[in-house]
Amino acid sequence: MGEAWSWIRETVLAGGLIATLITVLVLMTGSWPPMVVIESNSMQHDANGEVGSIDAGDLVLVMSDDRKSIITFAEATEEGSVYEGYENHGMPGDVIIYRKNGGIDTPVIHRALLEIVANESGGWDAPGTTLRNVDTITWTFDILCPYHGGEYNLKVEDWDPVHAGFLTKGDNNDCMLDQPAANSQNQGPGLSATSSNGTVSSVETVKEEWVVGVAGAEIPWVGAIKLGLSNNSDSVPSSSWTKLAFTAIVLLAIPAIWERFANRVMETSPEVLQAQLEEE
Repeated sequence: MGEAWSWIRETVLAGGLIATLITVLVLMTGSWPPMVVIESNSMQHDANGEVGSIDAGDLVLVMSDDRKSIITFAEATEEGSVYEGYENHGMPGDVIIYRKNGGIDTPVIHRALLEIVANESGGWDAPGTTLRNVDTITWTFDILCPYHGGEYNLKVEDWDPVHAGFLTKGDNNDCMLDQPAANSQNQGPGLSATSSNGTVSSVETVKEEWVVGVAGAEIPWVGAIKLGLSNNSDSVPSSSWTKLAFTAIVLLAIPAIWERFANRVMETSPEVLQAQLEEE
């Protein structure tokens, strides 16, 4: 009976710790779920993965956009701006999590390159650029793109955003923008979205209400366990599995090392030594 009660107590304590951790994360991020598992390599900067960028198999905290304002790539690279030099996950600007066209697809986690704001006069403004009250967006970003053996800077030309929101791109998607209408340099087809009635359409400028949150701190490798049980395990960098296994071994070894250290301290404590002398 005593052993059964001990197991019940340990289970309740473990459950309480997990519940407390989740509650703290929700309060800290202001969102639910408070973190997501990265399932693709569209944000990966290195083939072997690296801490600091977002790799498949990482866990990423989702900060509510009510708690944190979104800083775009354009704002973070504008000379003399208050945001100049700001970086998040290895590049200028914030990474956002959004639902494509507000639909039912798995949310996308990509970088916000540019924000489109409606001007009172009827045109468009783009913070971080010189564009004010324009009918269409033409802008060149400080992002090099491979092209027929050469390189050029990513450019959006005569793009009609249709409505206010964000222009987005995966860091590892070469220079393909999520919004097909903005891919004026034939960078790629962009992304498509599925609506609740099953209709497939091109991804549009990301409205503010489609944004789930802003990518916060990453916990590397841990989410690879989930992907390993699904069809997405191939997207996890091979080095992540090695690092995950090493981390697991270290975490499992810590309690044993701590117990051995505690026992050694107890054996050499004055009280124990005095008791041994009295026995002799």
